[in-house]
Amino acid sequence: MKKQTDLKSALGTFAAPDVTMKELLDVIPPHCFQRSALRSSVYVLVDVLGIISIYRITTFLDAFLGASLSVNLVSGPQFYVFRLTRFALWSLYGVSVSLFGSALWVIGHECGHRAFSDSKFICDTVGLLIHTTLGVPYFSWRISHSLHHAFAGHMTKDQPHLPFTRSAFNLPPADPTNENTLDSGISEEASEALWEALGESPIATALRSMAYLLFGWPLYLLTNFHGPADYPKDTNHFNPDAIIFKSHQYWQVMCSNVAVVLWATGLTVWAAKSGVWEVLTVYGVPYLWINHSLVLATHLHHTDPLLPHYRDPEFTFVRGALATFDRTVLGKKGTVTAWIFGHLFHGICDNHVVHHICSKIPHYHAWEATVAVKRLLKSRGIVSDGAPVSWAEAYRVWRECRFVEDEGGIVFYKNARGIAKMRPVEVESASGK
Repeated sequence: MKKQTDLKSALGTFAAPDVTMKELLDVIPPHCFQRSALRSSVYVLVDVLGIISIYRITTFLDAFLGASLSVNLVSGPQFYVFRLTRFALWSLYGVSVSLFGSALWVIGHECGHRAFSDSKFICDTVGLLIHTTLGVPYFSWRISHSLHHAFAGHMTKDQPHLPFTRSAFNLPPADPTNENTLDSGISEEASEALWEALGESPIATALRSMAYLLFGWPLYLLTNFHGPADYPKDTNHFNPDAIIFKSHQYWQVMCSNVAVVLWATGLTVWAAKSGVWEVLTVYGVPYLWINHSLVLATHLHHTDPLLPHYRDPEFTFVRGALATFDRTVLGKKGTVTAWIFGHLFHGICDNHVVHHICSKIPHYHAWEATVAVKRLLKSRGIVSDGAPVSWAEAYRVWRECRFVEDEGGIVFYKNARGIAKMRPVEVESASGK
């Protein structure tokens, strides 16, 4: 190999988890599996009241600003100060409402997992109402999301956030004389060739990340964006005959479609009566922020240079469930911001590993379950915590996670220079070290 960069000393090694599902479930206190429709409904009420309160306060302040502008007949530079103030007010409204809207999204998500209540009817009724209000085809999403949980971390059977492979970028196969795809040894020549094909400026990465965060979710629903590559090109969440669905799920998909049509009709009528600008300001901006929060969190849960992806026969449900990170939000564990946002989002970021171990555990019990599971994982040397969710972390992950190899039972992301941070422990043992 020509001038191979010595990367082995910088690489961590990964041994596939040897813990069993029985061991994981046995350490969780029994009461954590208990669901209460009444208790879950309280969280829905709090989130809805949060949205209403923010709207009321914003419209009151907006009316006050409008009245002041009218009375004082402000002109010149002062007029633009008023306009800027109103823009800032409604921008703050959009972000604030999206926080509670994202929290409602999480509750609807729990309904899809039957974690809201013991009653399937209550779960589906509440989930359909919440997710339709947020523009989500509830039943269609629930079906594909169940596949995500069944095959999390699988290279071909997982659903969203699947890694791109070397061949997906139309890159030529690795030349064995310049690159060892198993242990990430690579020559300077091969590394530079990959950078020429995949490298991008920091600004380009930031713009790509922004577009993905804002529009990745609707594109996934409409076009299977970042979904399984072997699905037909016309795959989407609104076609009941799509490969995602079984024949007996036809009417569930149609029910979601009807609900989404009613939602779109409601927005259209609202726009006709009050103007498109009002709909965009009151609903559209928070909607985009909610999409952003959803994609930001889920992408970071399942994407990191330290997280494995599996192919058969290495994949198991337990390995997939543990191929994710718990992450606090906007602050390290123990900080005030992490506590506030963690509880505001109902712990979906802080307790994501437990959620994949048993998705029927309601969020208010997931905190305790996470403590118990982490104690076991730590004793086995299994890392389950990532850095806090933030734009900076998303940028780092986008820079370091560009592609994985087309071969290998356990693979890790490589950056645009073909360098990985982890390799399976079997590679180390095979090399005689």
